[in-house]
Amino acid sequence: MIRTLSGIWHQLAQLLLGGVSVFYLWAAAHGVITLQYHRGIVLLFSLVGTFLLYKACDRSPANAPSLLDLLLSGLAVVGVWYWILEHEALAYRAGAYNHVDLAMGAIVTVLALEAARRAIGRAMLIVALLALAYAYFGGYLPTLIGHRGFTIRRIVEFIYLTSDGIFGIMAEAVATYIIPFVVFGALMMRAGVANVFMDLSLALLGRTAGGPAQVAVISSALFGSINGSPIANTASTGAFTIPLMKKTGFPAHIAAAVEAAASTGGMILPPVMGAGAFIMAEITRTPYVEIVKLSILPGLLYFLSVGIMVHFEAKKLRLSGLKKEEIPQLVPVLKTGWYLFLPIVMLIACLFSGLSPSLSVVYASVGTVAVSWFRRETRMGPKEIWEALVEGGKSSLFIGAVVGAVGIIIGVVSLSGIGIRFSTIVLNVAGQSLILALILIAAASFILGMGLPITAAYLVVAATAAPSLTDFGLSLLAAHLIIFWLSLDSNITPPVALGAYTAAAIAEADPWKTGWNSFRFAKMIYVMPVLFAYTHILFTGNPTQNAWAIASGIIGTVAFSIMSTAFFLTRTTILEWLALAFATVLAFMPSIITDVAAFAIFAVVYLLQRWRRQRQSALAVDKVS
Repeated sequence: MIRTLSGIWHQLAQLLLGGVSVFYLWAAAHGVITLQYHRGIVLLFSLVGTFLLYKACDRSPANAPSLLDLLLSGLAVVGVWYWILEHEALAYRAGAYNHVDLAMGAIVTVLALEAARRAIGRAMLIVALLALAYAYFGGYLPTLIGHRGFTIRRIVEFIYLTSDGIFGIMAEAVATYIIPFVVFGALMMRAGVANVFMDLSLALLGRTAGGPAQVAVISSALFGSINGSPIANTASTGAFTIPLMKKTGFPAHIAAAVEAAASTGGMILPPVMGAGAFIMAEITRTPYVEIVKLSILPGLLYFLSVGIMVHFEAKKLRLSGLKKEEIPQLVPVLKTGWYLFLPIVMLIACLFSGLSPSLSVVYASVGTVAVSWFRRETRMGPKEIWEALVEGGKSSLFIGAVVGAVGIIIGVVSLSGIGIRFSTIVLNVAGQSLILALILIAAASFILGMGLPITAAYLVVAATAAPSLTDFGLSLLAAHLIIFWLSLDSNITPPVALGAYTAAAIAEADPWKTGWNSFRFAKMIYVMPVLFAYTHILFTGNPTQNAWAIASGIIGTVAFSIMSTAFFLTRTTILEWLALAFATVLAFMPSIITDVAAFAIFAVVYLLQRWRRQRQSALAVDKVS
């Protein structure tokens, strides 16, 4: 329930949103800001921005903050500024905090819960409250999941006054990575890159079967690679692609599902990826560029999978592409918009040259403004730059609003030791079976994803489940990538699927049907974690093993995508589908024998379907004659 502010409140909100973008771009460029200001200001921005822009309830004013909002904003300023100013003194009196320290901690904790409720909904609030209840009542729980229990004083101290709580890793990631990269995406959009991406997608694939759906896949991949936000991706590209898909014959819920599934992939396709990738870099102490390198192939395979499913879905529905006159020519598109790709090239070059991600994105942002001046139509002056900075701050606020609530959850996990205990539970239930452990973690991610956005679901599951995967011999980074991919389902699986519901609103489609069909097109998010665990697709082997993992990953993705649509040349029978499913499993196994066997099975099914289709055509001709 976001407000549309007017008058002086609109001006103040713009100053806050644009100001925080400028501040963290400056911090990224100079890198000299102290920890308390670096983390404290992002929480202050998140709380105050949420209370100003998000309504408390339906009856709240729609164009101005209420007195309650102003009171909460004032308390946020006092509580967070106290932590900033007293940061050094708090460190000296650790273990002997005074009543003022505890009062400020209690205030900020409550405000963090309210901010999450407003921006994300009750589900986030409930999860955070359950975490607090677990910390307090742990002594009454069974030994396997319980603990000695903590007093309210100890809980508040840990959450507010240590680096494992509200001012912890989530605040660090938002301040260091998310705000600068979101601002970069906003500058790129303001420079006109969305139109170029759309025209390029139309020129490349507009005439293929179900061409508009392929345009949705390609444009969402391009847009998502610099935006990293599935919901923003869906709203931006979907406004064009969904009506176009409906126009060419796709049912409304299928058109919306294709867009939602494709937009979800923006979280996993470099160079920008999503907020979770930056947080992963912070947690695992892995350079962001290494995560980018390992994520390129899996990200491309995800979009390959969605594209193949869309192709065969269009064949199943007997749809064709767009007419030639409706499609822009490739060469003119590249001639007029090639320069808008230069900031992306600059960003990648900076990352791979060894510069920090935050400094790299500053250079790329400056480069975006510079290249926008190549043509009059895209030229960005002070007004356009400021609007992009404001838009970047506003987009960051959605993630920033959960900083405090996620910090509470992580703090409780750290304080209670449930992360280690959860690892023990998974190991006890799964025994020596890694696949069973993956299923358990996928189930936990699915349940949390019903109420939490991708980044929050990833953080909560990672805090408890990552140690259990490392106990099976997986690297810490592989464990986090597995959990991150599994968390993607929160964007597209009902009952709460923000990406799917956004697409459904644009398509005027049934949200429930849209959600489950989005899940159908995005099933690769469950396959890739298995490959991370069992193959060398993350380049964990020798060159030969890595090469076979790549080849099998590509072959298996094609096989899996065809099998998933239950359509090849024609609809598959049950026996044909089972054969394709078996071939898909073989295809994912990295060896020449299994890949050849998979290819042979697919060839047999192809020939059977070809024979059946020819026979049906002959029978139809006989009936006519």
